[in-house]
Amino acid sequence: MRLERELEEKLVQAALEARENAYAPYSHYLVGAALLGAGGEIVTGCNVENSSYGATCCAERTAVFRAVSQGERSFLGLAVAGGLEGCAPQDYAFPCGVCRQVLSEFCGPDFPVIVAKSVSDYQVFSLGELLPDSFGGESIR
Repeated sequence: MRLERELEEKLVQAALEARENAYAPYSHYLVGAALLGAGGEIVTGCNVENSSYGATCCAERTAVFRAVSQGERSFLGLAVAGGLEGCAPQDYAFPCGVCRQVLSEFCGPDFPVIVAKSVSDYQVFSLGELLPDSFGGESIR
């Protein structure tokens, strides 16, 4: 499922802005994410690193957890932008495997994931393309 181009660009812009808040003193790789709730609200997140790397939280999960903590459980799309500190994104930043799994808890395989370098340079993938044959709640029922 694709969103309207104007909405995709709005999500990308929000992800780029969220990237500015990233806390990445170890990797210097800043990531921002913007998650569109079914009610129309955009919830953002950024990566927050920790000297104990396992305690680090990715931007995508930060956005999902913020939205869920505010009562939102249905989502329409996600944009992600990331790159090295001090410069604009040079490559597309894809959600890691853990973030893909968290997204699959709330979103179906047609959920659009936008990876962006800029508002005019981005690609859209479905969650099913990024996480084929996912393990979900139906797998344990």
